[in-house]
Amino acid sequence: MRVGVTLALFIATTSSAFAGGGFEIVIPGRPGVPIIINGVDASYAVVEGDWGLGRGTHVEPTIYGGRYIDPVPRVGHYYPSAGRMPGYGRLEVEPPANRRLPQPAESYHQSWSAQSAPLPAQSNVPVDPPEIIYAPRDYRRGPPDLPR
Repeated sequence: MRVGVTLALFIATTSSAFAGGGFEIVIPGRPGVPIIINGVDASYAVVEGDWGLGRGTHVEPTIYGGRYIDPVPRVGHYYPSAGRMPGYGRLEVEPPANRRLPQPAESYHQSWSAQSAPLPAQSNVPVDPPEIIYAPRDYRRGPPDLPR
C-alpha cells in the first residue's frame, strides 16, 4: 500500500514538469481584438508547440480551429484609371460641357499687417547726448563739502 501511494505521489508531482509541452487555449485579453499568429486568427483556438519569448528556439506552432486572415485586407481602394465606380464615398458626377454656368462670385480681399508699438513721449534729453568726461578728484585738500 505504501508503495502505491508513494508511486502515485511521485507521478502527480512529476507530471507538472511536463505541462509546458502541452497545448494552450487562446483567450483574447480584450473582446473584439483578435490574436493573430502567422496570419491565422487564433482567438478561442487550441495552439500547440514550444514557442515564444521564454524558449531559446522557435518552433512553428500548430493552430487547431483558427481561421485564416488576409494579410492585405481588401478595403476597397479606388483607382480611377480602372474605369470602375468606387464602392463607397460621394458620387462623382461629371457635368456636361454646355451647361449654364453660375454667376461669378463677388470679389473678396482680406489683408493683415503688423507694426511696432508707438514710441513714448520724447523727453528733454537729446537723442545723441555728448559724452560725459569725469574729472579726476583731488582729495589732498580734503573731501569736498556736501550740501546738508
